Amino acid sequence: MLRKAFLMLCAAGALSANSARAQYTIAADKVKAQISPNMYGIFFEDINLAADGGVYAELVKNRSFEFNMPLMGWDEQKKDGGDGRVEVINRAADRPENAHFIKVYIDSAGGSFGLSNEGFRGMGIKEGEEYSFSVMAKQEGEQNVKLNIELHDDKNAIIGKAELTPTDKEWNRYSVKFKATATVQKAQLYVWMSGKGIIDMDMVSLFPEHTWKNRPGGLRADLVQKLADMKPGFLRFPGGCIVEGRELNTRYQWKKTIGAVDQRTNIINRWNTEFSHRPTPDYYQTFGLGFMEYFMTAEDIGASPLPILNCGMACEFNTGELVPMDKLDPYIQDALDLIEFANGDVNTKWGKLRTDLGHPAPFHLKMLGVGNEQWGPQYIERWKAFTKAIKGKYPDVKIVSAVGPFPGGKEFDLLNKTFRALGADILDEHYYASPKWFLEHAKRYDNYDRKGPKIFAGEYAAQNVVTGSPKNKNTWECALAEAAFMTGLERNADVVRMASYAPLFAHVEGWQWTPDLIWFDNLNSYGSPNYYVQQLFSLNKGTDVVPLLLNNEAVAGQDGCFATASLDKNTNGLVIKFINSTASAKSTSFKITGSKGYQKQASVITLRSNDKDAVNSLETPTAISPKNSTVNVSGNTLKLDVEPYTFKIVRLKNK
Repeated sequence: MLRKAFLMLCAAGALSANSARAQYTIAADKVKAQISPNMYGIFFEDINLAADGGVYAELVKNRSFEFNMPLMGWDEQKKDGGDGRVEVINRAADRPENAHFIKVYIDSAGGSFGLSNEGFRGMGIKEGEEYSFSVMAKQEGEQNVKLNIELHDDKNAIIGKAELTPTDKEWNRYSVKFKATATVQKAQLYVWMSGKGIIDMDMVSLFPEHTWKNRPGGLRADLVQKLADMKPGFLRFPGGCIVEGRELNTRYQWKKTIGAVDQRTNIINRWNTEFSHRPTPDYYQTFGLGFMEYFMTAEDIGASPLPILNCGMACEFNTGELVPMDKLDPYIQDALDLIEFANGDVNTKWGKLRTDLGHPAPFHLKMLGVGNEQWGPQYIERWKAFTKAIKGKYPDVKIVSAVGPFPGGKEFDLLNKTFRALGADILDEHYYASPKWFLEHAKRYDNYDRKGPKIFAGEYAAQNVVTGSPKNKNTWECALAEAAFMTGLERNADVVRMASYAPLFAHVEGWQWTPDLIWFDNLNSYGSPNYYVQQLFSLNKGTDVVPLLLNNEAVAGQDGCFATASLDKNTNGLVIKFINSTASAKSTSFKITGSKGYQKQASVITLRSNDKDAVNSLETPTAISPKNSTVNVSGNTLKLDVEPYTFKIVRLKNK
């Protein structure tokens, strides 16, 4: 009798526990929408030392003496009684794209006179790595000036050296390689000159041998690898407000960023004085990372290229300068020429240039952005001119159109209404807001017009303090809120075709804006919790959205939970994404219909922390990172326990 009572009590307890599970349904045979292969991508902008001092592996700052202060980053040095002087020569009439070089006078027969370069917050040097030093030089005097190249650590000890003697009386490039004997976070380069005479120098450069794909003068391998690890669907470049410029003469001009690096026109970076809390007067753009490199990187990592071009408007938060409509043709021609550069064959002017630069195959450009974050009737007027010209010559190229800097308001409403009426291809929506906003707007696209323009969630990031604050951090709370919002993007994949977090990169000592997806110093890098959210969505997006419901409603905030489900026809499986944004654990049960059943074990990926304020760092780069496990599946039923503040992905395989 006691045994029977005990068994009845256990059964009642089990029933009670089971009834406490939220009952979700998934209709695996009812496809709602196809998910774009390009759904989750990357937004790149040269902010926070993302290019020079970041992903572009050049270690010398102001290598061509083109900063407004031509010797910024350089200091004169003397040793062993050596003496000399430096003159900055302006040759703008002959070389407007590279107006300056230095003429160095070595006045002493003995000792050495030289210049040291501080790099970008120092130079990250690795023991055993081979470094390539190069310089454009010509000898002016009767005898040849000899160069001694040294790397010094932060205690001034020599950790690498080489010798080089230019010989020509005309400009020529000279190079030498040497290995470093120590790993140093903040080294400096010394170029010592000896032998009485005169030497002219330009393009003083130092690169590690091991760059991304070991390309000479290439990109920093660990940073590009983090992008490749996301398997992004697209790469948007070069920004961002960089496209616009604070004024039109500092806008991004793609034609000045291709070809020989000494012929690319340097300009000041618009972010150098944008924020009073982070002035960066030494922030310039050398364009060593230019449009050719962007296209090649996109190709390397399997991403579709998405260039954004200036539409004849400077940043409206700054000067708002406009090109008159009757002077807009060169801007439009730049767009047409870019498409030819990307896609044209060798018989076209710009396709031949791409071929001559070493890439005969086309880049398969399918999308192009006209303007970045513009608004107002002046943008509409210029957009119409661009669209008419581009569609007239390249009707298959999709145009990405801005709808202003905010996700609502009069600027957004005007552009949204106008571009929908004009039959725009893709609308680029931006949102920087609190985690609460992202949680509350997970249904943003549920009622969008299914026959209207597609949506590109082009820039977004949750801000844990306030938008633009230097105190913002990449907290787990922000990342989890973004994950919740992204379930709404994916659930509405028939409307939302692309999405990208912004900004992408930030140097831990050279940032202007937070939060950011990937952080780095001169030697190391780490992904924020937000990075892992983006990566997990990209790697597990599936191919087709299917309904995942609670009480016949999309799961978009009920009891603090968010979810979406998709078929993955590539792996013959089902993918469930589930977010618990609350401090309480959730017991769930998923009943799946329209399937013949699943294998008995499903894989589970968990991203979580009990601390909403937790962050990753250089010291603890994977504090919040994906963990793998499994869960049992019973026929077409899956029971899943979800911890507080957790993002889970479950992958089931069909029998």
